[in-house]
Amino acid sequence: MIDRYEFGEIVIDGQTYRSDVLIFPDRVDATWWRREGHELAVVDLKEVLAEPPQVLVVGTGRYGRMVVLPETEQALSAHQVQLIAQPTDVACKTFNQMASSGRRVVAALHLTC
Repeated sequence: MIDRYEFGEIVIDGQTYRSDVLIFPDRVDATWWRREGHELAVVDLKEVLAEPPQVLVVGTGRYGRMVVLPETEQALSAHQVQLIAQPTDVACKTFNQMASSGRRVVAALHLTC
């Protein structure tokens, strides 16, 4: 669960991270980065699509500057993954709610702009 988020920092299950993260049901990938800083491309989600979740919650940054490319939306749809893209503070709340409901959910969170 996400304990706290603020610009450039997130606390997940008591562990602090200061870089963008992928949150899987069983682990956190704190080495995640995108091919282009403010675009979410299909290639950026290779690990996510290897075992597609029911839902992918994308945190687009504090100010919502990261965009999900149309081809990424199409690839997620083809894998029957529901996409929810929101500013990161809202996305953290959504992720916690969905994870608590028992759905297989993954989060891809941009922590800054």
